[in-house]
Amino acid sequence: MKAETVKNSAPLLRRALKTKEYFTLAFGSMVGVGWMLVIDDWLARGGAAGAMLGFLIGGLVLFPIGYVYGRLTERMPDAGSEVAYTSAVFSKRVSFATGWAMTLAYLIVCPYEAVAVGRIASYVFPQMNTMELYRVGGYPVYVPHLIAGLALTAVIMIVNYRGIHVSATFQNLTTFGLLAIFAIFATLGLVRGSVTNLQPLFADHGGVLSGFVSTLMVLQIVPYFMTGFESAPKCSEEASIDFEPRHFVRVIFMALGAGIFFYVVVIGVVTMVQPWPTLTKERFATAVAFERAFGSRTLVQLIMLGVLLSLLKVFNGNFLTATRLLFAMGRRHLLDARLGWVHERFQTPTVTVIFVGCLTAIASLLGQAVLVPISEVGSLTSAVGWLATCLAFCYGAGGALTPRTRVVGMGGATVAALLIVMKVLPAVPGSFRLYEYVALGVWVALGFILWRRRREPGPGAEPTDSSIQPYGMST
Repeated sequence: MKAETVKNSAPLLRRALKTKEYFTLAFGSMVGVGWMLVIDDWLARGGAAGAMLGFLIGGLVLFPIGYVYGRLTERMPDAGSEVAYTSAVFSKRVSFATGWAMTLAYLIVCPYEAVAVGRIASYVFPQMNTMELYRVGGYPVYVPHLIAGLALTAVIMIVNYRGIHVSATFQNLTTFGLLAIFAIFATLGLVRGSVTNLQPLFADHGGVLSGFVSTLMVLQIVPYFMTGFESAPKCSEEASIDFEPRHFVRVIFMALGAGIFFYVVVIGVVTMVQPWPTLTKERFATAVAFERAFGSRTLVQLIMLGVLLSLLKVFNGNFLTATRLLFAMGRRHLLDARLGWVHERFQTPTVTVIFVGCLTAIASLLGQAVLVPISEVGSLTSAVGWLATCLAFCYGAGGALTPRTRVVGMGGATVAALLIVMKVLPAVPGSFRLYEYVALGVWVALGFILWRRRREPGPGAEPTDSSIQPYGMST
């Protein structure tokens, strides 16, 4: 690919996104392959009812946060999103810390999906589980898995390098393809399944509070699996000229509602077609449940196609979002300013595209060992970004507030703070263990080093904050 990047003080991205694209980006970045790869972990934590309640409650309490994002994006369409909101009312250090936390929340999804593609393909083609190269955390890393993950990373990188229109079209096709397959297997599951298979409703954690603990154990990881609704604001600079900014709240609410519905229904139909205790140690528990219930390999292959489409869209969505956030931080000189460069022809932040692609490829070398710890750390960093955004809203980043909107903002901040406490307070079941703290510590240390090494713009430099024209005006 020929390098044709240019450096501008406020480089403009191509404006091409409408409501449909924003929905598929937000929903597509949120719902990945956890409903196939780690649903066994969800059921072990909460049982049928605990898992469904965890996702239902965890999703509903995010609506105030979604409202805050929508309102702030309407006022400040900026690729930096949380970085822009916090910089309006807080110090540059707070802005950097918030952006760095959210970068991990998106970036960490990419190697997750790169690793997952090999596992998914090996279910259909078992011969891929050969040529073990090494082990990480007791898990084998196979050559065919690595090749599949690295090849997919290259494809996603090229799609995002070529422009937002290519990436958005890719996102639309994969998202609506998944929803069509979801409608088929969910309907079949509801028809064939039985509510008696839901028993026992909760996982056994001992004592009379077992139901509460079951729900709490699932609730803790919901932020990771619901992260993505706030990806639409990261692409707000790329809105079509005729896109109404007030629609951001609606798009975010639609994505949250669809995400909650998807997760709850999948957990429900899987546990209805097979007793959930038999699935807690099964690889690909969703596929196993339907294969046992229907005895149809064709149906399983259809579900696996849905998983592949889901993987592609969530990989693309989070890759896109991570690049936009890093681009905005580079543009503000919170990171190396070269990350803020835009390609002259494709109008994409190609330096960050290449950077995220390389990081994804390197991290994917760790194999399956990264899957569960990644979801734990991602839950915390997402909540950190949500908390900072809601506090910025309450302190006036979104303009004057009515008493009602202030209550909504404080409600969102409270939810985010509680999600953080649940992950770091040792007394709470399912809180961080050593591995998660190590991973988080490495990211914090790296951020500190990059912060110290950044170069401030000279006294004669032009402003680096985005100068986005209002919606409806020509660029």
